[in-house]
Amino acid sequence: MRRTCSDRWGEPFISAPISPSMGATTRSVSYGAHPQLVCIGASTGGTEAVKQVLQHLPVTVPPVLVVQHMPVMFTGAFAKRLDSLCTMSVKEAEQGERLRSGVAYIAPGDAHLAVRRTSGGFECLLSKGPAVSRHRPSVDVLFRSVAEQAGAAAIGVLLTGMGKDGADGLLELRRKGAWTIAQDQHSCVVYGMPREAAAIGAAAEILPLGSIGAHIARRLGLALAGE
Repeated sequence: MRRTCSDRWGEPFISAPISPSMGATTRSVSYGAHPQLVCIGASTGGTEAVKQVLQHLPVTVPPVLVVQHMPVMFTGAFAKRLDSLCTMSVKEAEQGERLRSGVAYIAPGDAHLAVRRTSGGFECLLSKGPAVSRHRPSVDVLFRSVAEQAGAAAIGVLLTGMGKDGADGLLELRRKGAWTIAQDQHSCVVYGMPREAAAIGAAAEILPLGSIGAHIARRLGLALAGE
C-alpha cells in the first residue's frame, strides 16, 4: 500500500562551480533548506529515461514534477503506465491540485506545467500559453517556476532530449541554490538538452542515467524503492 511521510535532507553535496566550463574543480556546499520538490525534464528518449529514474524513488520522496515532450493524446497513457511500474504514484497533473509526497505529476501534452506556493505547500498550475523553447509543455517553464517558488528547496534533473529546452531553467534553479543534475552523454539517446545545460554550467552533477534515481534518493537520505 502506498503511503507518504515527511521528507528529509541528505548530507552536504559536492558541487561544480557555476561557469561555462564544468571542469574538474569541485567545492562542498551544505544546504539548510529541506527539499520540497523534485522536477524532471526530458524529450527524445525520455519516456524510458523518466521511467528508470522514477522506479528508483520511494514513496517517501517529495512531490516530483515531470515535463516530457509528448503529444497530448499520449501523456495520460504514459502516466498510467508509469503508475503501474513504479512504487510511487504517477498521474497526469491537474489544474490547482495540491502536490503530495510520493506522487509524480506528468505535464499534459498541450499545457505548460508550473507550481505555486500556498499556505499548505505547493499546487499545480497549467496554462495554454505560447510555446517556450519551441515546446508546450516546456521544461524551462517548469524549472523557472520551481526556481521562483521553491529555490534551494528543490532538485532539478535534465534528461535526454533534442534541442536546449530546460538548460536555461536548470541554470536558474542552480543560481537559486537548488541541486541540479544532467544526464551524461553516453547514456543519452540524444545528447542535446543535457549538453546545453553542461555547457552553461547549469548542472552541479553529470551522471549516467542508471545512477540518477538512486542518487536522488541517497541525497534526500531516503532508501531506494523496494528496500
